[in-house]
Amino acid sequence: MSTVDPPGSNETLRHRAGRYIAQPTGYRAFYPAPLPPQPLPRLEGELQILLSHADRALGRLDGSIQTLPNPDLFVFMYVRKEAVLSSQIEGTQSSLQDLLAAEAHILAPDRPRDVDEVVNYVAAMNYGLHRLQELPVSVRLIREIHQRLLQGVRGIRLTPGELRVSQNWIGPGGCTLREATYVPPPPHEVPLALGALETFLHADSTLPQLIQIGLAHAQFETIHPFLDGNGRVGRLLITFLLCQREILVKPVLYLSHFFKQHRVEYYERLQAVRDNGDWEGWLAFFLRGVTSVSREATETARRVLALREDHRARVTIGLGRAAGNGHKVLEHLYRRPIVSVSDVQELTGTTYTAANNLVSRLVELSVLVETTGYRRNRLFRYQAYIEMFGGPSDTAEGAAT
Repeated sequence: MSTVDPPGSNETLRHRAGRYIAQPTGYRAFYPAPLPPQPLPRLEGELQILLSHADRALGRLDGSIQTLPNPDLFVFMYVRKEAVLSSQIEGTQSSLQDLLAAEAHILAPDRPRDVDEVVNYVAAMNYGLHRLQELPVSVRLIREIHQRLLQGVRGIRLTPGELRVSQNWIGPGGCTLREATYVPPPPHEVPLALGALETFLHADSTLPQLIQIGLAHAQFETIHPFLDGNGRVGRLLITFLLCQREILVKPVLYLSHFFKQHRVEYYERLQAVRDNGDWEGWLAFFLRGVTSVSREATETARRVLALREDHRARVTIGLGRAAGNGHKVLEHLYRRPIVSVSDVQELTGTTYTAANNLVSRLVELSVLVETTGYRRNRLFRYQAYIEMFGGPSDTAEGAAT
């Protein structure tokens, strides 16, 4: 694990992210200093190289998405992949397959109970992306997103959309405030800290955009303004800032993949900012994540394009006069990769028998895979496409509890 040396004396650095202050009841809470850090992060040496790599990787990703025939279909799966991974970091067990099944209204008996939380994440992201057209990233937008994220799920009792009015803390299950790994600022400090973060996001700055976004994510997690859902909202914040600042035209950077793979280091880097003022170490980690995930997403875009061309050729050659309806189904699968014969019948406007025959031929062409094993009410997956986003192996192994 490489490190980046920060500037200045140890004492100056230790407090540039904020200070721990003893509270009347005996525990210590962290009071974050406003952004940007003082002294500013030193963007030279390794950190400068990492920033260059991240900028280049993001540029290539953005360009590759714009070459796709219909980028929004590609985005559909990326939003869901991010929803699954970000939720798994917080302890959900639902996979991408579970989410797609839930959205297809498949009520399987073994469906994870927490899949609704992932469905909410998708809704919150889509709402936020639409809202950005009229409202910039702000405390107001953050609260609206939080309300949609927790609506009707396990966090409903924890005041969705409302800033906390009691003290929260982070640590092992069952630990007390005094035993906590980290205690965020007291509730009366939260509006002030969030207001300062919003000011930073809207202010003119000489810091590179990716550095600003990395600082903002860490600061939000440090403030921890809600009783639940802070991690998920904080990771959504990254996506919203990338899109609002037009660094990406589409939300196709799912950093939760990198954060989940390096979950322990993710939390350690955030804590090192609070304890030691190590903004450089966090930013280096963040930029490595941006580069890694951007490169992976670019490769996935290339593979999706190749898959689409291959399957379009199979449909054209293999279906003859039914190729027109076959192409309709194929394009639909990029938006809804699980279908029934009735779905295909409605999509193509044919008889049930004709739709059933079309589905059977798509199975023969290895475009669709029958997954239920039933004689009636069968369901078919666009498995090759789902697997490009980690479908079958997309489990919650290693998720936080």
